[in-house]
Amino acid sequence: MKRILIVDDAATVRMYHRSILASAGYEVHEAMNGIEALEKCLLTPCDLYVVDINMPKLDGYAFISQLRLEQVPQAPVIMVSTESASRDELKAYRAGANSYFYKPVNAVRLLIYVRLLLGVRA
Repeated sequence: MKRILIVDDAATVRMYHRSILASAGYEVHEAMNGIEALEKCLLTPCDLYVVDINMPKLDGYAFISQLRLEQVPQAPVIMVSTESASRDELKAYRAGANSYFYKPVNAVRLLIYVRLLLGVRA
């Protein structure tokens, strides 16, 4: 079973993403910020990360950069944010994101990209 970590400071967003991903059969874990997510990565690396940008302690950009440098450089990352400026999307890709979605995320689209990034057949 593929393991996914949702990193977002909003409990309602984590719950929404969890319901989508868990109902599709993925093992879902959660973190409230980038620091907590990095700690969880050390204990249990995940196959994919769904990450918010604006979080306390360590934002999504910094989390992805750290993930790429030290933890799991090959694991795909989907950045999910309310930030809609093209510079934010570009910054996410430069940090190492594989995909960028605007909140609220369409459930079908999220699952399609998760499957694509994990190499899972529908």
